[in-house]
Amino acid sequence: MDDRRVSIAVTNWNGRRYLEDCIAAALAQTVPPAEVILVDNASDDDGVAFVRARFPEVRIVELPENLGPCPARNAGLAAARHRLVLSIDNDAMLAPDCLERLLAEFGPGIAVVQPRSVFDAEPDHIHYDGAAFHYVGMMTLRNFYAPVAEADSASLDVDAAISVALLMDRDLVLEAGGYDPAHFILFEDHDLSYRLRLRGWRIRHVPGALVRHREGTAGISFRDRGSYSGRRVLFHSRNRWIGIVKNHGWRAILLGAPGLLLYETAYLFFALKNRCLGSWLRGKWDLLRLLPRLLAARRVIQRARKVRDRDLLGAAPLTISPLIERKGLVMRAQAVMERLLSLWWRLVRPLT
Repeated sequence: MDDRRVSIAVTNWNGRRYLEDCIAAALAQTVPPAEVILVDNASDDDGVAFVRARFPEVRIVELPENLGPCPARNAGLAAARHRLVLSIDNDAMLAPDCLERLLAEFGPGIAVVQPRSVFDAEPDHIHYDGAAFHYVGMMTLRNFYAPVAEADSASLDVDAAISVALLMDRDLVLEAGGYDPAHFILFEDHDLSYRLRLRGWRIRHVPGALVRHREGTAGISFRDRGSYSGRRVLFHSRNRWIGIVKNHGWRAILLGAPGLLLYETAYLFFALKNRCLGSWLRGKWDLLRLLPRLLAARRVIQRARKVRDRDLLGAAPLTISPLIERKGLVMRAQAVMERLLSLWWRLVRPLT
């Protein structure tokens, strides 16, 4: 790609408390961005007015309603004047050389490059380092909560990227459909990553490029505090299947059905234990209503496929939220489930 100029697009909803640090860090990169765009998701705080006054060089795109981060991220990609777009959430702060390091890894066949995300409150611990696809529709996060000092530092290709901060080839991402607004939030980056990968595009992870991640989305983000919310149960119940229905081949779905059913049953028991059955059921009802649209999208996605599911899907140990109590019977049940899921995939993977 000849044009190495980069647009930075910040996705914002009621993020006034974050915007000064986020935008100042974006403007202070050792390789300066060609432009910075703020995409505002119909915020009702004074964030937009603050940015206009504090950062007059920032271009602002105001959306009429908050439909989640997916349409906002897509709007940032569409509004960018340059093909390379660093899409970041408002609670992300780029290290000064983050963009420089990401650009150094952007090569042929790459659609997305992801930095290492560390916790702002604990910068010596990793939040997101990319992920691997699991055939039950989950992602296995790399180095999740691991100390930075103990994690690998070499850049490498990964299956999936986490959308806190991503340097993207805008044309390839939009050609693959961009972020699917059906998710609202959660699993949207998993879905997009799979669509890019099945088209044969690469996703690169650069541990040397750092971003500090602040609070995340209340009730959604993995954090070592609070409780597991009914809202997350709803999105998990629905959104995991949005990606499976659209992206996995029928053979992978049918042959993987025992594992899919086992995981679904385990999550249902988890929802019951947390008194979130209503949220789980609502997620399934929403999925049924979306089904005609998902099947139509599936036909388009599968026609573009260049990589088989057996070369994308795996059965590595699942990432468990730190909010889930893991002791005694729960740990034993999880260990048994993991062994069964792995064994089944080893048996059927060659046939998918």
